[in-house]
Amino acid sequence: MLVEHFQMLARYNSLANQKLYQVCSQLSDAERKQNRPAFFKSIHGTLNHILVGDCIWLTRFAGKQIPSTMLDAILYEDYEELWTARRVEDERIETFVANLTAEFLHGTIEYVNNAGKTCIDPVNLLVAHFFNHQTHHRGQIHDMVTQTTISPPSLDMHRLIRP
Repeated sequence: MLVEHFQMLARYNSLANQKLYQVCSQLSDAERKQNRPAFFKSIHGTLNHILVGDCIWLTRFAGKQIPSTMLDAILYEDYEELWTARRVEDERIETFVANLTAEFLHGTIEYVNNAGKTCIDPVNLLVAHFFNHQTHHRGQIHDMVTQTTISPPSLDMHRLIRP
């Protein structure tokens, strides 16, 4: 059941990202990069942060070590390049969960967090966090979009999965 649940979350993740990026594409580059009261400073910064987090966790899920540094890195200044990278990453995520096994989910992963602390956590918790992290930051972007003249998209899971 847990594998199927994560597969549903991966599908939702792709659909929600697509919807959010479509709406954000209606904003000017200056509006997307405008400094706002948000942890990653802007819509563009937060979109980049989600991608950074995805790259970190997918690397760890693949059994490799990667530090959680540069969480505010701007991987792509250009919005179209960022959106292309987002699509590629969403495909990687869907492939990752398509190949999940119960055995893998019952394991643990050792990693070094952003504070430099070595952690050993259950994979099932980390995969849940992986999807929750994206939802959390999409919510922040949703709020920042409400500060513009563009209407934010509905990101309700049941409406995206079963339109």
